[in-house]
Amino acid sequence: MSERSSVTELADSLRREVERYPEGRKLPSSRALMERHQVSPGTVSRAIAVLSAEGLVISRPGAGVFRAAAFTTAPATGARRAPSSTARPGDLSWQEIALSSESGPRDLLAAPVFATLRVPPPGVIDLNSGYPHASLLPERLLAAALARAGRRPGAWERPPTDGLTELRGWFARDIGGHDGPIATGDVLLTSGGQSGLTVAMRSLAAPGAPVLVESPTYPGILAVVRAAGLRPVPVPVDADGVRTDLLADAFEATRARVFVCQPLFQNPTGAVLSPERRAEVLRIARAAGAFVVEDDFSRLLVHADAPALPRPLAADDRDGVVVHLRSLTKAASPNLRVGALTARGPALARLRATQVVDSFFVPRPLQEATLELVADPGWARHLRALGTELRNRRTAAVAALHRELPGVLGDYRPGGYHLWLRLPEGVDDGVLTAAAMRAGVQVTPGRPYHAAEPPAANLRLSYAAAENSAQVVEGIHRLRAVLDEVTTG
Repeated sequence: MSERSSVTELADSLRREVERYPEGRKLPSSRALMERHQVSPGTVSRAIAVLSAEGLVISRPGAGVFRAAAFTTAPATGARRAPSSTARPGDLSWQEIALSSESGPRDLLAAPVFATLRVPPPGVIDLNSGYPHASLLPERLLAAALARAGRRPGAWERPPTDGLTELRGWFARDIGGHDGPIATGDVLLTSGGQSGLTVAMRSLAAPGAPVLVESPTYPGILAVVRAAGLRPVPVPVDADGVRTDLLADAFEATRARVFVCQPLFQNPTGAVLSPERRAEVLRIARAAGAFVVEDDFSRLLVHADAPALPRPLAADDRDGVVVHLRSLTKAASPNLRVGALTARGPALARLRATQVVDSFFVPRPLQEATLELVADPGWARHLRALGTELRNRRTAAVAALHRELPGVLGDYRPGGYHLWLRLPEGVDDGVLTAAAMRAGVQVTPGRPYHAAEPPAANLRLSYAAAENSAQVVEGIHRLRAVLDEVTTG
């Protein structure tokens, strides 16, 4: 049973119990609740917090937890009345007209993003999520870093809008090297990678303009582009990254001023941009007077057996063509929402203006904790251990696919967390995904990764989110059974 479901079930049980208590009665101790319900201390603490937020209990440090007052005071008359959770909703139909000026329902834009964040129900193997399983994340390092950060002088003061100078300097060196073209002043901290993409799209292109994107590409990029009122134009990707011959044609045909790409372990294909095409991308964009937004999301997810990584495009860019995006969330925690945008010249000023209007700044305690994390010797050890585990999972996944589903796996590189599968002719990826969920395995359909009609049916399989390699293999086994059923039925 997941921690989330345990908290919910315990909160429901305690809620029914507490509602029968007289006002002021003390609840059983945390230890007693742990023993009675066979749950962890954290589950008890979170369930009590839920009831406290609902006003059902009051926690008094050192004394215990007590049943709160059963009535609330109506603000207008001072009369006491019982709280009600069954009040009839008002008429909300007017909102359909008020929102009709939108170009389309926002939930349709966000649906693929929600899908990547979906937590599967108990018993379902997660081969969908882009975040590594909790067992692969440095929770102890993070807890220690956060505790140290909270004690830093000024940790709760307002930070500079661009971010702490020390952390910006760390990102500048990590992205461009010690003698590279990126200075501390070229870095703007953002609330994670997705926020950085949003800032970049809203800053660099005018509403209605075309934006070139890889095809296939991460659905979150397509969602950000469309939500900003921009028009995504696909440029095909092969085993060596974006097709630069078609990139040049797309710039000429559309007069686009932005190209968004993932040169390293591209999502979903896993492609790494070849050395020849790296130079071509920069040359073509510079000739078109366009920006390259480099989403370097997976640099910290390199496998233990991977060759030396190519430098970021930004590290070889002297003319301010590349706007680079880096985030630590994949390798650290989904909750460490600290990322960095790098740019130079007027583009940086535009990014800064958009960022400050949207969110003011990244919370200082998170920035301080990030500094503590990356300075800890355990961070490098964690990245090595993560690379080893990702290699082991990929090896197990590839062997299982060759055994169970021969022919579906194309080229792949030793990095990232996913594999791109080509489905047999005539198989609908949406139908297969729904059937797989019923069979206890969650995978990702390929259709949302395309800005236009896909040339073939695909699935993206993530091997990072499952509990271990054995689960990955079992998930692929279930997927094969589902595919057999779909193709023969």
